[in-house]
Amino acid sequence: MPGNPITPTIPLNEDGVHHGFLRLPYSRDDSAWGSVMIPITVIKNGIGPCALLTGANHGDEYEGPVALMDLAVSLKPEDIEGRVIIVPAMNYPAFRSGTRTSPIDRGNMNRSFPGSPSGTVTEKIADYIQTVLLPEASIVLDFHSGGRTLDFIPFASAHVLENKEQQAACVAAVEAFNAPYSMIMLEIDNVGMYDTSVEDQGKTFVTTELGGGGTSTAFSNMIAKKGVRNVLKHAGIMKGELEIAPSVMLDMPDDDCFVFSQDDGMIEAMKDLGDEVKQGEIVARVWPVDRTGRLPVDYRARRSGIVASRHFPGLVKSGDCMVVVAVKI
Repeated sequence: MPGNPITPTIPLNEDGVHHGFLRLPYSRDDSAWGSVMIPITVIKNGIGPCALLTGANHGDEYEGPVALMDLAVSLKPEDIEGRVIIVPAMNYPAFRSGTRTSPIDRGNMNRSFPGSPSGTVTEKIADYIQTVLLPEASIVLDFHSGGRTLDFIPFASAHVLENKEQQAACVAAVEAFNAPYSMIMLEIDNVGMYDTSVEDQGKTFVTTELGGGGTSTAFSNMIAKKGVRNVLKHAGIMKGELEIAPSVMLDMPDDDCFVFSQDDGMIEAMKDLGDEVKQGEIVARVWPVDRTGRLPVDYRARRSGIVASRHFPGLVKSGDCMVVVAVKI
């Protein structure tokens, strides 16, 4: 199998601050010998742990790029012991177009791992991260939010793992991130996920959901900026004390957390993010949009807890996730 065609324009393992690109050759109509230029920063000072920090795994999620662009210009070698690899926009084509998936190949980066060195643009980027960057890291932080179609209470999360020692390390890093909420998260579609690749390599992994609606806020950006620095301090890479505030621990233990629409129509939210709900309580209604005089369809919580996520656009389609109810631990 051929090697990955991506080449870095900067050294990945030299002391100092290095700003550059991961250059992926991509021949297209407007540039026969063109390239996709993925921004990257590497900051290194001596021997120590390595953190891989990534954002825009989905291109319409912005807290990660904001926090990581800020970190790339503010973190100095004398602030750390070890190495920090910063990729603010993993799926760079999607980030530039403001879409969840790549406009080049419709690739969903978070369903494309482990990737392929001879595959699509998205698969080549995934393969480079899988085979070159991930093996270097001891701790990985991948920022997410809800993009244009979901909105979340701000949380950092870890997954339930067979290796309980690794799981404990991930949970400790989540607690260090110190979002307003901390989650043990159930994934409903984990095939090809970056998360799974990271965890399969035995790394300590933290992911987030910090908001949504295809934008970021001053509050969500503050959480991201504080959280990434806390994770670096927790890992023994960045010097200084953690900045810790109260965080509510949540769990998503099973499929009963999810409420999916079986109808097309206009969604009426009956509960807001963070609201407490009881099992059987109405959390959303779907109104028909083609005529008046018809009652909406009521959708009810399948368990008690708090509303952790909601569908963001005003219209909903059959199969869309409308509400996620998490359980306080």
